[in-house]
Amino acid sequence: MVADTFVKPARQAGLAQSLLLLLGSCLPVLGAVLLAPVLPRMQAHFASVDGSAVLVPIVLTLPALVIALLAPFAGLIADRLGRKPLLLASMVLYVLCGVLPLWLDSLHAIVLSRAGIGLAEAGIMTCCTTLMGDYYSGAKRERLFALQMVATSLSAAAFIALGGFLGQNDWRTPFALYAVGLIFLPLMAWQLWEPQARTQPEQSSQALPTGKFPWRALTPLYVLSLLAGLSLFIVPVQAGYLLNLLHVDAPQQIGMTMGANQLGVLVGALSFRLFSGMRGQHLLLIAYVLAGIGGLLMAAAATHTQVVVAVTINGLGIGLMLPTLITWIMAQVSFHQRGRAAGCFTAAIFAGEFISPLVVLGMTRGDATALPHALAIVGGLQLLVAVFCLAVPRLGGLLHDANVVAGGSTIAEKN
Repeated sequence: MVADTFVKPARQAGLAQSLLLLLGSCLPVLGAVLLAPVLPRMQAHFASVDGSAVLVPIVLTLPALVIALLAPFAGLIADRLGRKPLLLASMVLYVLCGVLPLWLDSLHAIVLSRAGIGLAEAGIMTCCTTLMGDYYSGAKRERLFALQMVATSLSAAAFIALGGFLGQNDWRTPFALYAVGLIFLPLMAWQLWEPQARTQPEQSSQALPTGKFPWRALTPLYVLSLLAGLSLFIVPVQAGYLLNLLHVDAPQQIGMTMGANQLGVLVGALSFRLFSGMRGQHLLLIAYVLAGIGGLLMAAAATHTQVVVAVTINGLGIGLMLPTLITWIMAQVSFHQRGRAAGCFTAAIFAGEFISPLVVLGMTRGDATALPHALAIVGGLQLLVAVFCLAVPRLGGLLHDANVVAGGSTIAEKN
């Protein structure tokens, strides 16, 4: 583990900076869920366009794929050219590409604009996460990463409902919500600043060259992040199909199930700080065990109530998983590497989200009745991954005492 160079900002980050970074982290979620309720109407509108059956769903999923592919490059740019310039440029692109479908008549042009949204969201998510690591340290940083998970989970539920409300009369209307970036852009320009690194004198002799990115240490954590992203989308995508197999199709019951999962995610994320002093591998063990048990219970569920219990337990694991991973990752890098570290984490999460339905589809081969069997396999794999988490420090060559992520910080911050 490197001895961290830490940020000595010209001013102390406070509530305004925390809120901006947390709310900014929610904007990529907007791209992922806002349009889900209006896809059928959009499909009907472009029914005469060749390939619309494929292109319309891509409108929803393409941003996640672009984020997965380009977030590492966004992190590299953030490290070399600065966090704030990239964030502001990404916000401009976010607004521009986000509202364009209000006027575009070509489905292909709309798909292209969605690729632009993905590019913008890669920059926004990477920079917001990186600046959280820059502005804060120790317990404050960990608390903010946990709140980031809470904020994105709450916003996902709110955006789905808002997308359905706005799209009641016209499928184009939800795209207008991307104009919210016009509010954030001046506030970020005013309240955020470009951090500067300062190395503690007593630690400078121990610090590794900033050009050596710790791939060996971080690769196992990125693999776990990919699996976390995959796990995150299991319930939102598959729960409705599972309930249909149980002859539960009432919207309020399906909504209750989704809400129970989100409640579990929130409680799991908020409980992260309660495990103060526990090592990262043990936190991840608990997280993946909970997710795995939830998956197995989903597969075995015979009633709606059992599904609700199962998705709540699954959500507890997911909620604990993500803040543990990002906190542990940020503790392994110096200031000059945080952008790349956050970018690769963002890429891994969104890549997992993108492939999640494809993995389940590959298991079921389109047969809905095979879904419980697929969920059982996923749950079993999560339990195996839980055991793998115990070996992460050895695989990554991490210092054993540096694995305390829930109540700690980097070695340099402790000294």
